[in-house]
Amino acid sequence: QNEEKWDFVLVSDIHEMGSEKEIKRKKFLDELSKKGFTIKKIEDTKLFYGVRAPQHIFWKYQSLQRKVDSRQRNSSAHEDVPETTRIRIVHFILWNTVTPDLAEKLHDLMKKNVFETAFPLHKKEEIREILNKKWSRWGVFFKELPIKEIRHYFGEKVALYFAWLGWYTYVLVFAALAGVVTVVAGTTVFSSSQVSKEICDANTTFMCPLCDQNCSFWVLSDTCTYAKVTHMIDNEATVLFAMFMAIWATVFLELWKRKKATVVTEWNLHEWDEDEEELALQLINNLQHEPRWYQQSYFRSTIILILALLLIMVLIGIAHILIIYRAMAMALFMQNEVNLLSKYANIMAVMTGAVLHYITIIMMTWVRSHTGPWAFLPFLEKPRTSCQQENSFTVKIFIFQFITNFSSLIYIAFFLGRINGRPGHYVRISGRWRLEECHPSGCITDLFIQMGVIMLLKQTISNIMEYLIPFISHQLRKKRRRPKKRSMVLGEEEEAEDPCKKQWLHDYELNEVHVFSLFNEYLEMVIQYSFTTIFVAAFPLAPLLALINNVIEIHMDAFKMMRLHRRMVPRKAKDIGIWLQVLEAIGILAVIGNGLVIAITSDFIPVQVYKYKYGPCRRENHTSMDCSTGYINNSLSVFRIQDFEPHTKAGTERPGLAPTELCCRYRDYRNADDYTHTAQYWHIFAARLVFLICFEHVALCVKLIAAWYIPDVPKKVKNKILNEKHNNLRNELRWVMPWKVPEV
Repeated sequence: QNEEKWDFVLVSDIHEMGSEKEIKRKKFLDELSKKGFTIKKIEDTKLFYGVRAPQHIFWKYQSLQRKVDSRQRNSSAHEDVPETTRIRIVHFILWNTVTPDLAEKLHDLMKKNVFETAFPLHKKEEIREILNKKWSRWGVFFKELPIKEIRHYFGEKVALYFAWLGWYTYVLVFAALAGVVTVVAGTTVFSSSQVSKEICDANTTFMCPLCDQNCSFWVLSDTCTYAKVTHMIDNEATVLFAMFMAIWATVFLELWKRKKATVVTEWNLHEWDEDEEELALQLINNLQHEPRWYQQSYFRSTIILILALLLIMVLIGIAHILIIYRAMAMALFMQNEVNLLSKYANIMAVMTGAVLHYITIIMMTWVRSHTGPWAFLPFLEKPRTSCQQENSFTVKIFIFQFITNFSSLIYIAFFLGRINGRPGHYVRISGRWRLEECHPSGCITDLFIQMGVIMLLKQTISNIMEYLIPFISHQLRKKRRRPKKRSMVLGEEEEAEDPCKKQWLHDYELNEVHVFSLFNEYLEMVIQYSFTTIFVAAFPLAPLLALINNVIEIHMDAFKMMRLHRRMVPRKAKDIGIWLQVLEAIGILAVIGNGLVIAITSDFIPVQVYKYKYGPCRRENHTSMDCSTGYINNSLSVFRIQDFEPHTKAGTERPGLAPTELCCRYRDYRNADDYTHTAQYWHIFAARLVFLICFEHVALCVKLIAAWYIPDVPKKVKNKILNEKHNNLRNELRWVMPWKVPEV
């Protein structure tokens, strides 16, 4: 039974005898044999080679990893190597074994179709049964993740990912509750808004047309429902929620650091060093190996910086296309003969723009995965270790995806309605299409709709496709690669099938995994974390959607990893790597982003300035009157119709327009005579700036205090490590001078 345990399986097409590919394959397998590997060949529609490493390789690894203490000095017996360690060592040796003539590695041979693939096997072990029972079933949604078993089967790196994801999902419960409370407060406590009431009653306030050609004047009260929805999001509770989320993000990361420290200490990895591990594996594979030295090239760094900036400019250009679409869609919907489309032109433009943005995200993700030049930038840097290469790759791909996901959101939050000009002097695209305007109640609803549509589409269509594509691919591979059984002739005995063949074929039919498979899972969750924290003031339901998604995602990933994908090569790790720094950077961006949303996108600051500077309460407190009474009339400027550009064809057929046919209103703070900004505009501008500075400084100070107050490593873990160090030093002295050190 022990002889039939294989560490890895290599798969190759059946090549002609004496062909170049067959010779290369034989030379590579001969090199493995020289290193003591046992190789077993099984022929089917493909050639399968099972490889098993000799025991002395693992003894070398244990010797290099062994700590110098008295117990191991006196021990000559070799402990059993964990299955995950065996696979990791064999994988490293396979990928770093070179053929004698052309010095080709397995990766090079795969490119030349000498080998098709290589993978470790899903073993029928007790741990696998536990994982299938406790993890990869849909009926265990709310049970604790079996992190210990995940570690023993997939290695520390995968286990730490699910430990982080489980912790993130757990703390999302508090953020989701806060978001729901904020929305409920907006629909109940703040539902009787004076601002929305004034909009609903403004049936004699005629607004300027929203497009140049054949658009009529419109009555402000027609957008009553839109105003109520806006105030459901844009109220005093949103400010408190934004501050809460800034603190939540900090507390989440600080508590994760504590949890990670506890887990890593339990796994005895707190002193493990990745560079030392890689050097040890290199020496085990080749004793003559020389270390690869650190390199620094300012020329290469400059080239990488230029290429990165060019790619960012391309992404910004794509964002401009979305802006152009929204401007064109708004005009087309307004001029449409269908009453429903023209009436809800703004909402239709926002929603279709959000869907187009989602399609853009899908397309750019595909480009990044298949042909994106970002993947080659780390190789231009020539990183010394695989860890450095992965870190470099992570940062660049995250920037790519971040800009792709947030470009249009940044435009809506900070530029929509602020760069479009004014009646009589609009900013146009190609001299034709007017940029969009904000609703008189603010632009925050546009941001709410955009985030809601994108998150819903990402968490429904994307997740369904994420499961269906591997499932369908697996079924097609099974159907295409399983040969039909040969019909038996009467009297012919059935040939006994090799017991390994069924398992090897089964795993071969599963979907392939690669070195960055886990990277894609991290990237998906970190982008989701960005949606959950940045601009969350505009979409308080983001944490709730993220929570629902994560509960499903954890078990969907488990199902894929256990039943649809080949076994991932286990990797050792003592943290989540560069992703922690990325999450901390997102936390800082969240403070800045939410501060800007409240200061710029929201109408919170203009309303407060009006209340205490221009409203009825500016001199004395009127208890019987709402201090924001008259705000809408105050926030709308007057435009004389005669000052429209000559080519503008504003419809004047709107019934009831006669009393005010000489002017219309628009959202801005401008003088009626020369259309220059009023003093109130500059007062609001100064108030926005002051609020932004105060909000960000207070939030960042609270983040720093929270980070200081919550130690990264628990006291219990620190004392455990201290005690281990003390005992190791005592044992070292006992080994050197046993007659002077008392027994404990």
